[in-house]
Amino acid sequence: MKVICSVDESLYRPEAVRWRERMTMMKPLGDVVVVLPCSMKKPYSNSKSHQKFKRATKGYQEVIVTSPFGICPREMENTFPIQSYDVTVSGEWSHEEIKIAGELLREYVKGKDVIANVHGGYEEVCREYLDDCTYVCQDGKPTAPDSIYNLRMALKKYPKVKRRDRVLNELRSIAKYQFGEAAEAIITDDVVAKGRYHRNIYADGKQLALLNRDVGLYSLNLEGGRRLAELGIKVVEIDFDLKTNSLFAPGIVKADHSIIPKDEVVVVRKGEVVAVGKAALTGREMENATNGIGVKIRHRKK
Repeated sequence: MKVICSVDESLYRPEAVRWRERMTMMKPLGDVVVVLPCSMKKPYSNSKSHQKFKRATKGYQEVIVTSPFGICPREMENTFPIQSYDVTVSGEWSHEEIKIAGELLREYVKGKDVIANVHGGYEEVCREYLDDCTYVCQDGKPTAPDSIYNLRMALKKYPKVKRRDRVLNELRSIAKYQFGEAAEAIITDDVVAKGRYHRNIYADGKQLALLNRDVGLYSLNLEGGRRLAELGIKVVEIDFDLKTNSLFAPGIVKADHSIIPKDEVVVVRKGEVVAVGKAALTGREMENATNGIGVKIRHRKK
C-alpha cells in the first residue's frame, strides 16, 4: 500500500509521526555513521544511486535522511511505511522539515563520527544540526565518481562491523520498532534467520517468527509469542479453552492498552501462551466490546 506524502501536512500523517517516534529507539553500530539522501525508488536499495552507495559503504552503518519520516537506518528500509511512501524528491526543504529530520539525526548519531554524502536540503540538515561532520559530496552530486571515491577514502580508517552483528542488529531493530524497546530481548544471540527472501527466525531449534520482507515486520509463532508474553508485551488474556481461530471480544478478560488493529498479539490463559494472531480491535476495545472478533488467530496450541 502506497503512503502518499505530497503536501506539507504529510509531516503529521499518523504513519510519519509513529515512525519518527519509534526511530528514537534505534541505535547505530560501529564507530562511524554514513549519512545519505533518500531516493524516489523504494526500498532505497532498489535505486541505482543507493546501489552505488552500498558498494562503497559495505560493512558500515548507514542512515538515510528523508522527509516526512526524518531518518531511516539502512536496516529498516524494508519496513512499512518507509518501504512504500511516495514523495517528490526536490532537494528543497522547509524550515520545519529540516528541524524535524535534524533533531532525529542528531540524536541518532550521538557519540559517533559522521560522514555525510549529501547536498541541498539534506546537507542543510547536517550543517545545522551536526556539530562535527565530514562532507564528501563533490559538485552537489553524491553519486559522482569523485564523491564515491571521497566516501571510500573517508571510511578507510574505521573498522567494519561484522556481518553477524549487523544481522542481529537488524532483527532487534525491527522487534523494537514493531513491539517496543524492550522487545529486542526476544532476539537472543543464538537467533538465526533462514530464507532467501522472507526470513524464518529460529532460536534453539524453535521458530520464533516469520519476517515478512514485503512489509518488513514479524508474524509470530508460538515460541515468539511466549518470549513476548514473558516481557508483558502485546498480551491478550482469556478465561476459556480456545478451540477456534477467531477470538471474540466477549471472551477477553484483559488486553494490553498499547494494542492497535493489525498488531501482532499473544493470547494467554492462566499464564500459558495458547495462541498468537493479529488484532482486529484496540486493546481497550477488546476489553469493552460485547460482540465482534478481537483477534484473528494464526497459530494456537492444540
